[in-house]
Amino acid sequence: MQVRKYLLKGLHRLQKGPGYTYKELLVWYCNNTNTHGPKRIICEGPKKKTMWFLITLLFASLVCWQWGVFIKTYLSWDVSVSLSLGFKTMDFPAVTVCNASPFQYSKAKPLLKDLDALMKAVLERILAPEPSRANATGALNFTIWNQAPLVLINEQDPRHPVVQDLFDLFGSNHNGSAGGSPVPGRTCTAPGCKLAMRLCTLNGTVCTFRNFTSATRAVTEWYGLQATNIFAQVPRQELVQMGYPGEHMILACMFGTEPCSYRNFTRIFYPDYGNCYVFNWGMTEKALPSANPGAEFAGARLVLHEQRTYPFIKEEGIYAMAGTETSIGVLVDKLQRMGEPYSPCTMNGSDVAIRNLYRDYNTTYSIQACLHSCFQDHMIRSCSCGHYTYPLPPGERYCNNQDFPDWAYCYFDLRMSVVQRETCINMCKESCNDTQYKMTISMADWPSEASEDWIFHVLSQERDQSTNITLSRTGIVKLNIYFQEFNYRTIEESAANNIVWLLSNLGGQFGFWMGGSVLCLIEFGEIIIDFVWITIIKLVAFSKGLRQKRAQAPYTGPPPTVAELVEAHTNFGFQPDANLSPHAEAHPEEQTPPIPGTPPPNYDSLRLQPLDTVQSDSEGDAA
Repeated sequence: MQVRKYLLKGLHRLQKGPGYTYKELLVWYCNNTNTHGPKRIICEGPKKKTMWFLITLLFASLVCWQWGVFIKTYLSWDVSVSLSLGFKTMDFPAVTVCNASPFQYSKAKPLLKDLDALMKAVLERILAPEPSRANATGALNFTIWNQAPLVLINEQDPRHPVVQDLFDLFGSNHNGSAGGSPVPGRTCTAPGCKLAMRLCTLNGTVCTFRNFTSATRAVTEWYGLQATNIFAQVPRQELVQMGYPGEHMILACMFGTEPCSYRNFTRIFYPDYGNCYVFNWGMTEKALPSANPGAEFAGARLVLHEQRTYPFIKEEGIYAMAGTETSIGVLVDKLQRMGEPYSPCTMNGSDVAIRNLYRDYNTTYSIQACLHSCFQDHMIRSCSCGHYTYPLPPGERYCNNQDFPDWAYCYFDLRMSVVQRETCINMCKESCNDTQYKMTISMADWPSEASEDWIFHVLSQERDQSTNITLSRTGIVKLNIYFQEFNYRTIEESAANNIVWLLSNLGGQFGFWMGGSVLCLIEFGEIIIDFVWITIIKLVAFSKGLRQKRAQAPYTGPPPTVAELVEAHTNFGFQPDANLSPHAEAHPEEQTPPIPGTPPPNYDSLRLQPLDTVQSDSEGDAA
């Protein structure tokens, strides 16, 4: 009923305004619109009607095309970048101090004893020109070696490459004893020979080879892989005890004109570099401001990052040579991105579908934290264990050869996977607000020969409380970190095309080509609504007519009588005689005689009476 009511209202409106047909609607629009072109189509003669119709159609097409261009440009979410310079007292960045050697060798030596012996034997095998110069391998423990041995691949015959274990080349078996005689052709110095690492899985049935461009790179990566396996089985607290303590790392410190010490640093454990110390991290106290620019007001060390962010030393750090004074001048860039839909950045990482494994450090989101967490997640799902250099989710274990014999094969396969890398890059997002530190680095030899003895005496006294010199040039670095100037740059994104720009361009094009305004657009919207109403009414009428035709189609009997239509009952006296029908069968004995019909009514008003009788009756009634 409500639909019918609305249709009737729409019908009445059309009756008062445009009319019932599309032609009437078009004529009404052309007569009443404020747009110039359609009026001329109605008012002019036949030739000008055609001309104005073509002109109006052309300009309307131009308007639609321009509108499409502007809307597409707006929906592309382009941004404009503005660069502004500011001057203020800035917060000094957080500075992380690490040692290039992660552990004290005296404490890590028992764990690395067998590995170092194997490494020494490997270097002798590679460097010794004759097997007689290579030491015996009877004391070697080949348990570690058998997990991922180094092999020599001879590809001088590409169709039949020869692969042989590095120790087998010298007649050594892997049971801890030297035996057999040297294998002929044990060495290969041709360009077709290369050193590789053999990685196997499924009990050695499936193997792959990781090739290297140089022997140095091969033995370095092999040693790092085996060291990772060893340290992954050591509890974290023991690893911290094996690292360098703060008092041995930070011998002297100065911030501005105020002295500081290792107690002003926060210790964190970084698997690649052991114990690292963060100055001005901002976790428990306010970040320290820098009062003056220049090298004479600096001190501390090496990786610069924002407060409350995790320092990724391996990816973002820089190195200073031992025995040098390294000065680092800092310039600050602050990046402010727009975010969705303009750029795929995140405010705090809550909309990133990667669990941040560094949140236990109470640090903010960064894209490096996301990439590392993503790789560790793939590592756990593919290899059933986590890599030692990344944080571990609760309930998981680090990979090692004893519990996960196939982990090295799985790790290198995942590490070389382009699909894994692209997946993590696509899932991780940059931070919308970021601070970058641009560094200018200069180095000089330190200390000088004139002051060397005095400086080493003082620093030895500070570190070891000793009157003797316990330091040397190879184990000491001086770092100066300072702001070059207090100018900072802010790189900020803003919307290149906003809604005001879009409306202005749409209105300008419509006014230029069609001479219209917003009211003309409302008129056009009105005619669209009327067009829809007319279409709906025609569809309803067509549907109703179609239903009536379907309802009448199955009825093949005689037409209804007057009694059926008026009195709503059947009068058998007025039914047609079935015997007179040409299609009726003649069976008089089987047919029931019809019921007599009702005679016509006897109306007294139809009788004719004299006029005076009628008048007398009227008079008598009046008396």
